[in-house]
Amino acid sequence: MIWKIIVLVIYSLGLLMIFIYALTQLSLLINYLKAKKRQNTLPDLDISEPNNIPFVTIQLPIYNELYVIDRLLENIVQMNYPTEKLEIQVLDDSTDECREIAAMKISELAAKGHNIYHITREDRTGFKAGALKHGLKSSKGEFIAIFDADFLPQPDWLIKTLPYFMNPEIGVVQTKWGHINRDYSMLTKAQAFALDAHFTIEQIGRNFKGHFINFNGTAGIWRKSCIIDSGNWQSDTLTEDLDLSYRAQLNNWKFKYLPNVETPAELPITIGAARSQQFRWNKGGAETFGKMRKRLWRNSFLAKKTTFHGYMHLLNSSMFIGILIVALLSIPILYIKNQSTDLTWYFTIASFFVVTTLIFFICYWYMYRNLYGKKWTDFFRYTVMFFVFFSIAMGFSFHNTVAVLEGHFKKKSEFIRTPKFNVKTIKDNWKNNKYLQKGIKPRHFVEGLLMLYFGFGLYSAFTVTDGGDYGFLPFHLMLFLGFAYVFIKSVLSKA
Repeated sequence: MIWKIIVLVIYSLGLLMIFIYALTQLSLLINYLKAKKRQNTLPDLDISEPNNIPFVTIQLPIYNELYVIDRLLENIVQMNYPTEKLEIQVLDDSTDECREIAAMKISELAAKGHNIYHITREDRTGFKAGALKHGLKSSKGEFIAIFDADFLPQPDWLIKTLPYFMNPEIGVVQTKWGHINRDYSMLTKAQAFALDAHFTIEQIGRNFKGHFINFNGTAGIWRKSCIIDSGNWQSDTLTEDLDLSYRAQLNNWKFKYLPNVETPAELPITIGAARSQQFRWNKGGAETFGKMRKRLWRNSFLAKKTTFHGYMHLLNSSMFIGILIVALLSIPILYIKNQSTDLTWYFTIASFFVVTTLIFFICYWYMYRNLYGKKWTDFFRYTVMFFVFFSIAMGFSFHNTVAVLEGHFKKKSEFIRTPKFNVKTIKDNWKNNKYLQKGIKPRHFVEGLLMLYFGFGLYSAFTVTDGGDYGFLPFHLMLFLGFAYVFIKSVLSKA
């Protein structure tokens, strides 16, 4: 009986954790819907009078970007901005032939009159944060725009973002990410689905109410004095962008998010690339929570709601712990439910938490209908995408839980950048990409075992009693398919 109580208590805590997160998302949805009614934009910056516009530095942190470096540099010099007021820093930490290719391309562009500079270091101390900090020392710009190697800003990007800095309290302007290869595969569609939710409901919902948002590491522009005032770039977490964002906002700098300015980028197309990105984001989020939690709590000037949303924001990745707990215990719970008639009251109460799924379904539907349409056919496609997305997300739950726990327990690891491929269609060749991570790791086999475990859960639905119990069947089906997808793709190393 004691083991049953332990299982029920831990399971209940997992359900409660996810439910609170769902309520937070619902709150952000309400903010998002209110914000849509009040959206305002400023006129573009008039660049006809160069004496009246600020000097801008564009920083391009790169590391072994062999397949996208030409595309990046060709795109960035198309920026519609007076040459005498713009400098481009290519912060190159590459250790392969990308450095030579970049040097040749930069020389070619400089010869054409562009103020573009190739900045290299002896080592990768501080990784991306270290490169940004190093470049900042020699930067001339009053404002610092940052783009990762796979981002392709439009030529009018600066003239659409700079006007918001007329407010001296604004320290950062962040733009929405677009996806040049959204429809490449099921994996890219699932990633786009998650990012679209972040860049609509979450970023707008928080920014509208004055809660803390984050610079997303790229496709944003900083006031240089904000970076310096907030302690500059630091490399003690894997999410230097989230870390500096919170330090800046705790120093009373304001952030502005522009959902109507979209910056296209490439989504990871292989499971290995997606894994490395997910691991860095989730572990870094947990690390930043550990670094910022006391400062958030002790800041008496913050509204209670802002403090709460700050904690929930930094604990986003920790939700995977709750998801994995609920998933693992759901099969023992199925058997306890059908063997312990004295606990009927508990399962009646627990059934209420089905509303959690409904909340997520509603929240993501508002995001989807705003971006893709609200016809019945769109709703049908959305329902399928919701099922696919959550299946794959749950398939990543073990991988991401490991990342989160490492972050909370302060286990340090190297900054592993996400390999780029420069592909848009399934016909584009990527299999000879030299940056692919190869080999099967122990955690892949754990995911294979979890696939079998939830396959047993599906079997149990039909055998746990004479009449069967199908309450967990949809949940176990999503878990089985999610872990099967992640495991098989990881073993086969296919996109």
